[in-house]
Amino acid sequence: MSQSPQTADVASVFSIRSHFPALERSEGGHPVAFFDGPGGTQAPRPVVDAMTDYLLHHNANTHWRYPTSEETDAMLAAARSAVADFLGGDPAEIAFGANMTTLTFHLARALARGWAAGDEVVVTELDHHANVDPWRALERERGIVVKAVPVHGKDAQLDLETLSGLLSKKTRLVAVGAASNAVGTINDVAKIAAQAHESGALVFVDAVHYAPHALVDVRALGADFLACSSYKFYGPHAGILWGRRGLLESLDVPKLRPAPDESPDRLETGTQNHEGIVGTCAAVGFLASLAGPGERRAALARTFRALRERGEVLLSRMWTGLSAIPGVTLYGPPPGAPRTPTVAFAVRGHDSGAVAHEIVPRGVYVSHGDFYATTLVERLGHAADGLVRAGCACYTTEDEVDRLVAGVREIARR
Repeated sequence: MSQSPQTADVASVFSIRSHFPALERSEGGHPVAFFDGPGGTQAPRPVVDAMTDYLLHHNANTHWRYPTSEETDAMLAAARSAVADFLGGDPAEIAFGANMTTLTFHLARALARGWAAGDEVVVTELDHHANVDPWRALERERGIVVKAVPVHGKDAQLDLETLSGLLSKKTRLVAVGAASNAVGTINDVAKIAAQAHESGALVFVDAVHYAPHALVDVRALGADFLACSSYKFYGPHAGILWGRRGLLESLDVPKLRPAPDESPDRLETGTQNHEGIVGTCAAVGFLASLAGPGERRAALARTFRALRERGEVLLSRMWTGLSAIPGVTLYGPPPGAPRTPTVAFAVRGHDSGAVAHEIVPRGVYVSHGDFYATTLVERLGHAADGLVRAGCACYTTEDEVDRLVAGVREIARR
């Protein structure tokens, strides 16, 4: 792929690909094209090497006065610092956990200890259910009332004109996704947060699908809490929760009596996945390294700017190719609108799982179903057959996009 002057200081896609052993896999004589990144990206060598080094040479539990324990403490502190740069926050505001879903359930229950029956939470029909069901659970557990912002149209946009009507003096929190993991829609979170704060509500942002494609700035988004997962941005399976420090310190979190009570440790229950946290730190470092030496946050900004430009080229190529195929229907915003390079589509007469299976011999791996964005897929009319999802990552090439389009064209002709 050619480089523009803006992206010339960031590694080429072919240089990036050299770091990913998974790309050496073949299927039916073809190198595998991984379009399943929205469900989990591949891991580069530096991430795996960091995790291996930790387990082989530094593995210990925390806060003890011997070398490997002190080394573990230092490595976890370094990870908080790296993720703070990644999100635009402070290291004392970064908590780790098993995954975004688990962290969200934990946070929801902690917040609800200070709420009363009849208090309200606003969610959206666009979101992954990890940002819906933890709040819905409070209906049963605490008598909380949950309202939903509707989604409309094939372009899967939130009907934000309804938001003001859903907010009230009883609204305690608005939970919104920064980007749809199913169709790629990017929401105007800052606008939503401003409305929520004006009504006195907190804002929780699901940035799991957003974080691999745009450099998060928690302050600019207006978030009070934000969660993401490192396995979506080339790291291991680990969850991240950022929260404003004053809020984290005031939460009535479920915790063991002898466990630390300072922020952010008070959010972390039990022994953490140390190797996963170390790998998360390495993933942030890998992304920053693509832009060369320099201050980490600035390097990340250069990397994400370049990846966004490349993603827009890939998205346009995929959208144009797929939309030209008779019987293929695309969902989500068109190229040029705020969105990620993730495309969801249906092939008339073919179940989404069948499409995903039939394209494998071409060395193309795509995901299918509802991607836990169940309500959205129902609204789009594909509760029974699901959608096919193809997401571009930092290692995706134009040739891989062409191979995907050719495979779908062949399936649609049958």
